[in-house]
Amino acid sequence: MITEMNTKSEQLISLEDKHGAHNYHPLPVVLERGEGVYVWDVEGKRYFDFLSAYSAVNQGHCHPRIVKTMVDQAQKLALTSRAFYNNVLGEYEQFITGLFGYDKVLPMNTGAEGVETALKLARKWGYEKKGVAENQAKIIVCAGNFHGRTISIISASSDSDSRGGFGPYTPGFITIPYNSTSALAEALKDKNVVGFMVEPIQGEAGVMVPDEGYLQTCQAMCKDANVLFIADEIQTGIARTGKMLACDHEGVRADILILGKALSGGMYPVSAILADDEVMLCIKPGQHGSTYGGNPLGCKVAMTAMQVVTEEKLAENAEEMGKILRAELKAIQSDILTTVRGKGLLNAIVIKEKNGKTAWDVCLKLAENGLLAKPTHGDIIRFAPPLVITKSQIMECAAIIRKTIESFS
Repeated sequence: MITEMNTKSEQLISLEDKHGAHNYHPLPVVLERGEGVYVWDVEGKRYFDFLSAYSAVNQGHCHPRIVKTMVDQAQKLALTSRAFYNNVLGEYEQFITGLFGYDKVLPMNTGAEGVETALKLARKWGYEKKGVAENQAKIIVCAGNFHGRTISIISASSDSDSRGGFGPYTPGFITIPYNSTSALAEALKDKNVVGFMVEPIQGEAGVMVPDEGYLQTCQAMCKDANVLFIADEIQTGIARTGKMLACDHEGVRADILILGKALSGGMYPVSAILADDEVMLCIKPGQHGSTYGGNPLGCKVAMTAMQVVTEEKLAENAEEMGKILRAELKAIQSDILTTVRGKGLLNAIVIKEKNGKTAWDVCLKLAENGLLAKPTHGDIIRFAPPLVITKSQIMECAAIIRKTIESFS
């Protein structure tokens, strides 16, 4: 097994353990290089990356076009702050709003910042446009969600690890079950509700795919109730599920769209909040911002990253490769593999504990066999490789997964 590490890896793991906060529990693999669907550890062993930095590296590791753009722009101008105009931001804003079909974009850096911005924007709209009384706005969220880890976001979370011990919590959230239109209908009766924020597929919860038509129905209900439909596509967006956005599978256009992660191909923190003028222009100068948001480096990188997605047809590839992967996974005969689910190249399997062995042990064995994945919620393993993966690579990975799982049966 991979529990006995070579000296260099042991030293580097020990260094992190001694000097870094203990807020993560990584697999004991120390990576130093990546290219396409592959990563290499410090001992030179090659692995298939089946996590893609939680879907931030959809375009593959160190895509040469994105790297070149980053290097070129870094040698010209990286940061001005928004105290001044720069020659790249307007170009990026025109590009990204045109690509996704919105009037305006508000650029930020991280996914959590994007979610916080969407929450603020929804509240501001509620007070200015809907006429909700000051400090009374409410936002509906779903149980099992993962929108980030700031205080306000964990206040909307039902996850004990993210939430526990960090109170007091921010008020103004109503939590309903995921994939329940009846629960949403009940919550929408509250006239102080200004927004419904939802992940089209709940990734961190274990790739929970809702019933077909769920998003479409929720959007229509929100429109009837004069409530903003807010789509958190930070993980599900940018071609991951086989469409540019997961909402595209149902023809749903969010009132507020949140993007991040693969928006920059994993090269630089870039997030974005898109909305039309009626919503976005509720925020006035001085009411929200970010020193790094909209910086020239991030803007250039994001444009190239999105061009790679569209020109290399990564959504189409994700759709095709995802079907092949799920078919291969469902063909595995094992008493520990109970469920296969997903859409595009965002997939998960559920592992039943056997002889004290859990999904964590399966991931350790997968790493030993040359494939990196990470468990979530104890018994679930996500499979989300870079979208540049080929059919022959998918088949090779499916063989590794089969071999690994059957070794536990």
